[in-house]
Amino acid sequence: MMSKVCFNILRIKDYLLSSGIGSARCVLTMAISVIVLSVSACWQQDQPPHVQTTAQGSGTNGGTRSIESAPRVETAIVEFNTSRQGLTLSGKIAYGEDRYSLVSSPLQGRVVEVRAHLGDRVKAGDVLLVVDSPDIAQAYSEYVKEDSDLQYATRAHELAKDLYEDKALALKDLKQAENELVKARAEFRRVKERLLSLRIAPQELNKPLDKQQITSRFEMKSPLSGIVVERTVTPGQSVTGDSDHVLFTVADLDVLQVVADVYEHDLALVREGQSAVVRVDAYLGVEFPANVTSVGDIVDPTARTIKVRARVDNQAHKLKPEMFARLQLDVGEARQFLTVPREAVLEVDGKQVVYVVENEHRYSKREVKVAAISPDHTRVIEGLKQGERIVTKGAVLIKGQEVQGQ
Repeated sequence: MMSKVCFNILRIKDYLLSSGIGSARCVLTMAISVIVLSVSACWQQDQPPHVQTTAQGSGTNGGTRSIESAPRVETAIVEFNTSRQGLTLSGKIAYGEDRYSLVSSPLQGRVVEVRAHLGDRVKAGDVLLVVDSPDIAQAYSEYVKEDSDLQYATRAHELAKDLYEDKALALKDLKQAENELVKARAEFRRVKERLLSLRIAPQELNKPLDKQQITSRFEMKSPLSGIVVERTVTPGQSVTGDSDHVLFTVADLDVLQVVADVYEHDLALVREGQSAVVRVDAYLGVEFPANVTSVGDIVDPTARTIKVRARVDNQAHKLKPEMFARLQLDVGEARQFLTVPREAVLEVDGKQVVYVVENEHRYSKREVKVAAISPDHTRVIEGLKQGERIVTKGAVLIKGQEVQGQ
């Protein structure tokens, strides 16, 4: 640009001199004017043309209006990919059903010994703690009394029968002895059931009374084999018979389950026995095999999702309960289907949309139906055709400019 300016100045100078106009002041004035005009013209030529794009107006299929072209926009052609169709669900790791137990004391008392500690592996029947309970002493005292009353009522009934057969006793007295025996048997059964509810061994109660060894010490045992994952009790602590007062949590961590949510429109793709893999952020790139064990029968009225449960082996104990997880289901044979990057799909007014490239600087918003197949890609069910070009990166910027133009 400057070379053209200098050339024009020299031509003007030669013209002035040849015309007899030799004043330096005139030459300088004309030169400055030419410079200003030349620079202004060049600056205007260097400016890029104002480019506009169109996006649809209110609604997914409304009219178009102009918006500025979004910077840093990347596009790609929609194509078929051959892969096994999958469905990825969000969920979390949980204890396996019937593979964990919340252990509480069935009676009141004071803890005199704690035998299980956090992280210990226990077997079913192992003693977790020992409680000194006055409930056992009182219940056993009633048991001894009712046992004595039952023996007395039994002997009295036998004697009454003998006397009645010898016509030495009236019938009403025999009936009264029978009633007393029935009452004694009922009371004895009641106190015996009370002892059994306090976890007294049945074989101990079946022994003769003088050979029974029942004390106020109660041994609380583990109902299953597993690991002590939670403990909330210490020696000397008082415990209640409330089932909500959990003292130990024992769980079998070799087998866990994933509890995930599936949306209504994907429910037909899920079934019991389906193979799946589990992924967690703690072990990137590692897949844990799983199988769907149950599909819920009710829909969450708020989230509009159904619970799906899958069993996952955890022999190495890498998975931990309450971990966030992704459950990827194998929902079909290998086939071809349209896929787009997940980033290309936006939500507008509750609808899934993409931006389709009309030409170099024009984009149109289009509603689509999609289903997730992986953390990075989405399967297109409806709304796009093979060969169409869409915005894969920068769609958010185009959406933002469209909102600003409203």
